[in-house]
Amino acid sequence: MRFLVVAVLAAGVPAFASAQTIPPKEEQIAAAVLPLPEQLRAGARVIGYDAGGKFVTLREGKGMVCLAQYPKEPQFHVSCYHESLEPFMARGRELRAGGTVDAQVDTVRFAEVKSGKLKVPGGPATLYQIFGKTYDPKTMAVGEERRLYVVYVPGATGASTGLPERPRGNDPWIMFPGTPKAHIMFTATMR
Repeated sequence: MRFLVVAVLAAGVPAFASAQTIPPKEEQIAAAVLPLPEQLRAGARVIGYDAGGKFVTLREGKGMVCLAQYPKEPQFHVSCYHESLEPFMARGRELRAGGTVDAQVDTVRFAEVKSGKLKVPGGPATLYQIFGKTYDPKTMAVGEERRLYVVYVPGATGASTGLPERPRGNDPWIMFPGTPKAHIMFTATMR
């Protein structure tokens, strides 16, 4: 489970990119929505990079928000999450762009949720991700693809969900229990 922590934190994307490596808008959109079930792809909002390397909305939409791959990342990684998570995810991107690193991002966000400054969804919200070694925009094939599905349940614990707080075999488990970032992890290898 080498991607556990990275997977859920990866929704924070760097705020700049090199203009020479930025794929065309339509290619970014096509790749960004790949994690979603087919019926959700056309209506999703997509955030990616403009020609100047600025992180912008490439396509308006509702329901889900998808993040295009950061152009300088050597491995393919895209994610989509329910729009109710956007304030929490956007704040993470903002903090990382400002130089806040690793667990400090969550320390700040958790304090802001507690103070009422930052809102989290009142109920479950989903996140889909795809990781891969390579991506071919012509065929939309992802090499060595790994998928992850997460259900955010802010404040949930092992006791409230009946799930373990650590991976156990091929069963789902809860991460960050009792926090605004509590979520249930599912992987493609689960029965």
